Amino acid sequence: MRIRIAMAALVVSLAAGSLHADLQRALSEQDLGKRSKMALENAALALDAARKAYQNGDLDIVATDAKEIEDSVNLAFMALQQTGKDPRKSPKWFKSAEIATRDLSRRLDTFQRDMSFADRPILDQVIARVQQVHDTLLMGLMEGRRK
Repeated sequence: MRIRIAMAALVVSLAAGSLHADLQRALSEQDLGKRSKMALENAALALDAARKAYQNGDLDIVATDAKEIEDSVNLAFMALQQTGKDPRKSPKWFKSAEIATRDLSRRLDTFQRDMSFADRPILDQVIARVQQVHDTLLMGLMEGRRK
């Protein structure tokens, strides 16, 4: 149920045209593992763009880029779930995504600490979602045999 809601939200965002062309390209990728990787790369680029926008004092662009980061991470996570693979048996894309989300989470935390105290709430939801996806991926890779 949650996946369907998240997918619907992503489709609405795509229809609104609020995402960069790289996420559109990732969405059109047929290989779900590659789609996940491309989406996470887009999230990293959006974080770089958000940091530059913040340095220029444009909080609206920072908020837009933060939303793109969240949408990118959601797309990556959904693509991995759609593979139907067990992360323990086929860890390639799952481990890559776990590492990328861990790095993204650390970079988001650093960016948030560099922001003014009043501006920090812009990233709260994004940081929470990236951490949630990271934790889910890590648990999938580390948990024991399923019964």
